[in-house]
Amino acid sequence: MSRDVEHLKDEGSRGQVVAAGAIAGLISRFVIAPLDVCKIRLQLQSHSLSDPLSHRGITGPIYKGTIGTFKHILREEGITGLWKGNIPAELLYVAYGAVQFTVYHQTSALLSILPPPYQPPDATGSFISGAVAGTVATTLTYPLDLLRTRFAAQGTEKVYESLRSSIRHITKDEGYQGFFRGVSAAVVQVVPYMGLFFSSYETLKIPLAGLELPFSSGDATAGILASIFSKTTVFPLDTVRKRLQVQGPMRSRYVHRNIPEYRGVASTIRMILKREGVRGLYRGLPVSLIKAAPASAVTMWTYERAMSIMLKLNDEDAD
Repeated sequence: MSRDVEHLKDEGSRGQVVAAGAIAGLISRFVIAPLDVCKIRLQLQSHSLSDPLSHRGITGPIYKGTIGTFKHILREEGITGLWKGNIPAELLYVAYGAVQFTVYHQTSALLSILPPPYQPPDATGSFISGAVAGTVATTLTYPLDLLRTRFAAQGTEKVYESLRSSIRHITKDEGYQGFFRGVSAAVVQVVPYMGLFFSSYETLKIPLAGLELPFSSGDATAGILASIFSKTTVFPLDTVRKRLQVQGPMRSRYVHRNIPEYRGVASTIRMILKREGVRGLYRGLPVSLIKAAPASAVTMWTYERAMSIMLKLNDEDAD
């Protein structure tokens, strides 16, 4: 069996897994940054007929659709507006990718050495490993996720001048707990998301590899399909997380002036349903799914290629 069709849990040392995960996160983030900014802007857009002015005298939604959001940001903020929050996001993706793949690798290895009566089937083992990896990575890197969202939510007015000033402001005005607003929604979301993603990916990876798709794209295709399925399932919790992340004393200074005050996951869901209906929980889903394809494809393809190169170099050194 070639390395291309082996399971992730069987590949590489701990250091190689960390390096491959970090490289995959770094490259993936840069590629999908503009789509991520568009998604966050749409998710934060609260709209009902009773809403006050939301932005520069506009009553109602600022953004209308993915393409409209993209054009609006370009027109109002320039091309750099599409990469707002990219510095904390790059740090987030590198750290998250490294932690995620490391924990996944280690958890899978631990599950594989359990005695037969307790050893889960491959699909179940992938789900458990993915859920554990996602939970640990999300919790450890959450402050960077919050900073990414807050910078992406800034319009032409700068709420925070720099990454350092944002950390200083949040620490002073909100305390250390301010860096973890919405973390419960993130953890509740990531367990089924990562579990579904990795179990779907591992299930699809081998049969797709057997199809001999061009440019070794079986890994990328498996990543796309797994991400679309898992992301759609848990998307409402992602919206809740974004709404909670921009709470605090600066709430009225973001590009959306009318972001309501939310407290807790359950109450946020109830408030969104009451004000905006079910549709409010799925704002930004189309662009999120558009983003999921290149993000997961680039992440998994880069991870597999980086790991393959490192393993090949190891083999050459061994010779």
